[in-house]
Amino acid sequence: MNQKHLLACHERILPYIHRTPVLTSRWINERAGTEVFFKCENFQRGGAYKARGATNAVLQLTDTQKKNGVVTHSSGNFAQALSIAAKNVGAKAFIVMPLTAPKVKKDAVKAYGGNIIECEPTLKAREAMAEKIVREKEATFIHPSNDEQVIMGQGTACMELLEERPGLSAILIPVGGGGLAAGTSLAAYFFGTHCEVWGAEPFSVDDAYRSFKSGKIESNASTETIADGLRTQLGDRSFPIMKKYMKGIIRVEEAEIVETMRFVWERMKIIIEPSSAVALAAVFREKDKFRNKHIGVIISGGNVDLNNLPL
Repeated sequence: MNQKHLLACHERILPYIHRTPVLTSRWINERAGTEVFFKCENFQRGGAYKARGATNAVLQLTDTQKKNGVVTHSSGNFAQALSIAAKNVGAKAFIVMPLTAPKVKKDAVKAYGGNIIECEPTLKAREAMAEKIVREKEATFIHPSNDEQVIMGQGTACMELLEERPGLSAILIPVGGGGLAAGTSLAAYFFGTHCEVWGAEPFSVDDAYRSFKSGKIESNASTETIADGLRTQLGDRSFPIMKKYMKGIIRVEEAEIVETMRFVWERMKIIIEPSSAVALAAVFREKDKFRNKHIGVIISGGNVDLNNLPL
C-alpha cells in the first residue's frame, strides 16, 4: 500500500461518503495545553469512519460476489457501514453481531438493510458464525479491520484532515482491531510532515499496548470496557503497519473515558461514543507529550445508546 493506492481509494469512495468537518474547541485547547483539531467522523454516513473502508472494499467486488452478498462480524459501527455499502451496489449484507451490541446500533443495521445474525459476545463465536454464513451463502467475508482495502479506506479520514491542517505534528486515534490505526499511520507517513501517530486504548483491553511491547499480537482476557468498539483484536495485516509507522500506544482508565465523553458533549455540543473519547482522554492524560503543539484527533463515531448512557 502506497501513496498512489491511497489517492485512488479516496477518489473511488468520494461519491459515497461525507467529507466530514474539522472542529476546534477553546475549552479543550486550554485544558489540553495544545491546539487540537477534531476530524468529526461522528458525522460520517452510518455515524462512524468505517463507512470509508467498507465502501472501498465493496466497490471492488466482482459481479458474482455482489450477487452472493457480503458478511462481517461487528459490534455495530462496521455492521452499519457494510450494510450501507452493500446497499449502494445492490448486494445483501449478513451481519454477525454479539448479543450485547448496543440496541441503537442493531436498529441502525436493520434500517440500512443489513441481515443480523446474533452470537455470543466473544471473538471466537463471531468468527465461527461468520465462517458458517460464508459456507452456506457463498458470501464474501470482509473483515472490519484486518483487510487491506478496509485499511486504505479508513486512512482517507487522516488524508482529509492533513489536507485541511497540513502542519499537524501528531494525530491520535482509538485502537480496536487496528484498521483506523493502520490506515491513519499510512496516511500520516505519506501525506504528513514528520507527523506522529499515537493510538489510545483502555487499560482493561490493552492488547495493542502489550503487542507493541512484545512485538507480537497479544489477546485480551476480558472485554470489560465501556468502549465497546475497542474490544476486538489486532490482525496480521493491521499490526505490521502499526508497528512500522506508529509512535506508540497510550492507555486510559474507564473513568477518564466517561469524563472526557461528558466534557466533549458539554463543551463542543456534539455526540461522541465512548470509543471516540479514548483518544482525547489520552491527550488529557499525557499533556506534557503534546503541549504547545498542533495535533489532530479523529473522532471515530457517534453511535450511542441513549437508553444506556454512562454519563
